[in-house]
Parts: sequence; structure tokens; C-alpha cells
Amino acid sequence: MATDFPMQIERLRHTYASIAAVTDPDALRARIVELSESAAAPDLWDDPDAAQVVTSALSHAQADLKRVEELGERIDDLEAMVELAGEEEGDDAAEILAEAESDLAAVSKDLADLEIRTLLSGEYDQRDAVVTIRSGAGGVDAADFAEMLLRMYTRWAERHDYAVKVLNTSYAEEAGLKSVTFEVHAPYAYGTLSVEGGTHRLVRISPFDNQGRRQTSFAAVEVIPLIESTDHIDIPETDIRIDVFRSSGPGGQSVNTTDSAVRITHLPTGLVVSMQDEKSQIQNRAAAMRVLQSRLLLLKQQEEDAKKKELAGDIKASWGDQMRSYVLNPYQMVKDLRTNHEVGNPDSVFDGDIDGFIDAGIRWRKQQEQAED
Repeated sequence: MATDFPMQIERLRHTYASIAAVTDPDALRARIVELSESAAAPDLWDDPDAAQVVTSALSHAQADLKRVEELGERIDDLEAMVELAGEEEGDDAAEILAEAESDLAAVSKDLADLEIRTLLSGEYDQRDAVVTIRSGAGGVDAADFAEMLLRMYTRWAERHDYAVKVLNTSYAEEAGLKSVTFEVHAPYAYGTLSVEGGTHRLVRISPFDNQGRRQTSFAAVEVIPLIESTDHIDIPETDIRIDVFRSSGPGGQSVNTTDSAVRITHLPTGLVVSMQDEKSQIQNRAAAMRVLQSRLLLLKQQEEDAKKKELAGDIKASWGDQMRSYVLNPYQMVKDLRTNHEVGNPDSVFDGDIDGFIDAGIRWRKQQEQAED
């Protein structure tokens, strides 16, 4: 069936108009001018942390504006190509229309990706993300599952050229991980990955069971926004306890001959953060404090949100504990239990192909927020 190009182009323009209304290119241009002036200040790098915030914000704003403007131009080019095909005949027209088909698919995909970005409007959505994976019920299978999830998110980041920095790794005795904490550095990393938070379930024939029995295991994923120097989360020294210990690797073998690992306990909340993957105690302490501040920042936001819902008289739990199942036996399927998005190829999912799940999760979360308003 021939593609109805006029109808498809009209659909693209409608979607583009909705995106432009949210991103507001004129406001972006004004912000770029303002940030450019700040970036050109001669004393900018007197405060390196503040300078980093300014230059990063400028880079992101320029990239957002370029992305929006280029998509508008590509829709115009597609329409011109279709008009040109109408002026040609035979093989020439067919060749142009084939190229238009390809461009239509590419523009549609990029518009869908940008539309997802416009749904990330939370206070901290633009931040880098701090992800923690913890093995749950299921013994050694759960520890192995935690390591599988670490690889899944790492491969996902590699697919998008996002930087990942592992902050702390706690190895299980037999195989896998008890827990791991890592940062993902990318625009909107927190907003994007926050929908991955929750309990993940794996069903498979256990490679650790000599009787070949099917095993169900669980792992918890926590996603928090990375603290920035402009945030004000004061933590009095009297509210924390700092313990130092020797870093260790798989099987408990020492990988460090000094007490460089750091564990910080926040006494009022009971939050505990451990770091051991940096080379020095000072670096581990700084990383641990940064993650603790991030968790306290998110806790503060959650408390404020809960209070608002309580005042509204309608408290709804927007996320269930078990949010996704990875089934390898007796059939092959990965299914998100909130969005019902499913894939019949678990290998591709564990290899980082999770954009479909993330996009569906972001759309689902937006629907939940709108339903609560």
C-alpha cells in the first residue's frame, strides 16, 4: 500500500508543534544568550563548580535548540522531496519516493524520541543519575541477577554514548553482586532512568542448581538524582557516623592494603552509604557524601509530594514494588507489569535494548500524574 505522504507529514507537523510549544525555542534562544554572557565572564572559573554548572547548562540548551530546529527543517525537506517526486515520472519518481519513505521513518523516530524528552519536566529530571542495584530474595541467583542488571544498564549507556562511573561494588561470596552503585552522566539521565526504579524479577533454570530446577530471584533498583553544588542539603557532623574499612574484591580478596573504603550512616534517617571504588579515603568520603546528599534530596522531595497528596485527601501509590519480570523458562519474555510493554527476546534486553521499556514507563508515569491532578 502506497504511503499517504500528505497525511503523514501533517501528523509530523502536529507532533512537532506540540513539542515546540513545550520546548519553546524562543525561550531557549534567550536562555542561550544569557548563559553565553555568563560563560564569557572573566571571573567565571574563579569558582570551578559554578563554572561547570554554567557551561553544562549552556551546552544542553544549545543541543536542545539544535535538535528542535533541525527536526523542523527535516520535515520541510521531506515535504519538498515528496513534491519533487510528483513532478517526476517513472524510475526517477520511484527512487525519490523510496528515499522519502526512509526519511519519513527516521524523522518519525526522532520526533518520538524528542516527544519523550518533553515529558521529562520534573524538578530533577535534567540531572545525572545515581543508580543502586541490590540483590534480593533468591540467594546466589539473585546476586547473579544483580550483576546481569548492571551489565544491562551499562550496555544501554554504551549504546547512547553515556558515561558511567562505578562508585561502589559489594561482591557476593559465590557469584554476582550484593550491591553496586554507579553514576550515569547524560542530559536527563535521572528523568530517563527513574522509571527503572523498583523490584525486578528473574525466572529461569538456575545455573547454580545441580538439579536444574527453576528459580525465581529478585533485585531492587534505586535511582536518585545526582547532587549539584548549587543544592543546599546541610548535614551536621553530629548527624553522621563515618566508618573506614579495607576495600575488598571478589571472594573477599584484598585489593587495597589501606583502610580507604568509607561507610557513612545518617543517624536521623538510618540511610547508609558505602564507597570503596575510589583510590583514596578522601575520594571515597567525598563520593559517599555526594550520594548521601542526593538520597536526602530525593527523600525531601518524596516527603513534600506525600504531604501534598495528603492535603488533597487522595493518596495513591503510583509504583508497585514488582515492576518488571524477566522470564527465561518455561518461555522467553520480558514484561513490564505497569505498562504491559513486553519483548520476546530477553537476550536483547539484557544486552541493553531497554529504550522501549523506558519510553513506555515515562509515558505511563505522565498519565498517572495527569490522572492525579
